[in-house]
Amino acid sequence: MTPADGVLDAYSPDDPKPLAAYAGMTGAFAAAIAGSEVVRRKRGRDLPERIAPGDLALLAVATYKLSRLATKARVTSFARAPFTRYTGEAGPSEVSEEPRGEGLRRAIGELAICPYCVGEWIAAGLMAAYIRDPRSTRTATGVLAVVAAADVLHQGWTALDERT
Repeated sequence: MTPADGVLDAYSPDDPKPLAAYAGMTGAFAAAIAGSEVVRRKRGRDLPERIAPGDLALLAVATYKLSRLATKARVTSFARAPFTRYTGEAGPSEVSEEPRGEGLRRAIGELAICPYCVGEWIAAGLMAAYIRDPRSTRTATGVLAVVAAADVLHQGWTALDERT
């Protein structure tokens, strides 16, 4: 046991948190960002002077939709299953899950069910793709944005239908 172990244990003694795993995942995220930047520089690509507001909106909506698909969709539950436990239905085509296990497994489970947490990873990936190939990224994110808009329409229709 190292002195750091006691500090980490004291953080939440009644409900232990996988802090070392969180640190590792944060390090992996930072390494991915740094790696993306190294690749960009090696390829001689400049960062855009600015990103058009329409592209930012497209990236935001796509990040939202892809985050929901990754963390809540029934059809992607197979990818979360090693790290989570199904607890019930959670709305149209979505499930409710809880993380399971300890350490890294639990930390991944927590990440895998949190659209806000996964959103950062997805936004970073989409931005890296946008910097590398804006046209292809606009197309892919456009598909996700259209699906997100269709979801809103489905929810609206369901709400109207339930009122009658």
